[in-house]
Amino acid sequence: MSVVRVADERAVTTLTLDSPDNRNALSATLVGELADALTRCGKDSDVRAIVLTHTGNTFCAGADLREPPRPDALVALLRQIVELPKPVVARVTGHVRAGGLGLLGACDIAVAGGAASFAFTEVRIGVAPAVISLPLLPRTDPRALARYYLTGERFDAAEAVRTGLLTATGDDVDDVLAPVLDGLRRASPQGLAATKELLTAKVLEAFDRDAADLTALSARLFSSAQAREGMTAFLERWDPPWVV
Repeated sequence: MSVVRVADERAVTTLTLDSPDNRNALSATLVGELADALTRCGKDSDVRAIVLTHTGNTFCAGADLREPPRPDALVALLRQIVELPKPVVARVTGHVRAGGLGLLGACDIAVAGGAASFAFTEVRIGVAPAVISLPLLPRTDPRALARYYLTGERFDAAEAVRTGLLTATGDDVDDVLAPVLDGLRRASPQGLAATKELLTAKVLEAFDRDAADLTALSARLFSSAQAREGMTAFLERWDPPWVV
């Protein structure tokens, strides 16, 4: 059964992450299906823009610790979103954790409802937000990232807007999204592609410069003894030994 649903309406394709049993975690299956769907959208001249959304109360819980994607596959997915010559808009009504924040960072526009929450939880299981930093560091307030990367604290949608992680928030996410989609539908495909290329140039420089090093760092950390202990503690719901 597919974990990414596809729907089209007036030149906008909605890709819905539909794996609620694992809170839409980034499994190898989900990453592969999402990449395939984005490829099809990129080739379809009828698609003006893509909305990335979710079922359930979680947009994406980060890497699936039971079926994790290869770090290079996640890098490729994030780069694909950034490079796609069509705008990708994140629509969030729930929680976003760890690697899920990388998806938001890769999107061109991200909107969320007021009930959404966010956290970079990697440090708490013995790893680092390495690969997802490729789109996040060029686009997000560095002082805010320093705090939330290092502490794993949860923060709300208003703070996510302040830091640059989100574009906008409101009680009704579809009310916030309506003028965005109206604007994209009024824009020419050529104008959108050229404008997106201007906006993403610095992000792609980060991929070119840092992707190999951050992929290696991610692989090294996830295979470490401390990370294995942290992931086991997370899955079995007990505190790892470094909690004081």
